[in-house]
Amino acid sequence: MLRASGYDVALYETAGQFLDNQPGDRPGCILLDVRMPELSGPEAQARLIEAGNPLPIIFLTGHGDIPTSVRAIKQGAEDFLSKPAPGKVLVEAIERALARYDKSCERQLRLRAMHAAVARLTPRERQVFALVVRGKLNKQIAHELGTSERTVKAHRHAVMDKLGVPSLAQAVSIADALGILSPAG
Repeated sequence: MLRASGYDVALYETAGQFLDNQPGDRPGCILLDVRMPELSGPEAQARLIEAGNPLPIIFLTGHGDIPTSVRAIKQGAEDFLSKPAPGKVLVEAIERALARYDKSCERQLRLRAMHAAVARLTPRERQVFALVVRGKLNKQIAHELGTSERTVKAHRHAVMDKLGVPSLAQAVSIADALGILSPAG
């Protein structure tokens, strides 16, 4: 592990060494070259994607061409830089990649919290939740579920409480983020 410009830097001789010793949950980004021993950079990128590695990838290469750069970016690379890249350009690319990684982690944490909140709902509360966020009135929900409007109001209150939201708009936002509003949801 090296320190460079305020960053911890781990160096690997080959992409295979990196793939065998991935850093786990540590934040960071991956710098790949197009030409490397064993696996090429694009092959390493494909394996990282296949393995579900969340770290953003930056290509830094002296062997880039337009088709390779387009393919790398389409597959999610943060940037594709030509060697020799000025230090400032590389640092800016790394900072963008790290900022994107942080946002992605925050988004995943929010989604996990939403999933956990919805998981706390009883089966009946989930039914009420799904109908409420689709704009159904208590009276319509009661008719559809074969219960009283008063019972629906109680379930609706419990749903809002368990989700920790004060408004229907926020409940709809959770449902949308979790795909509950999609036709298959």
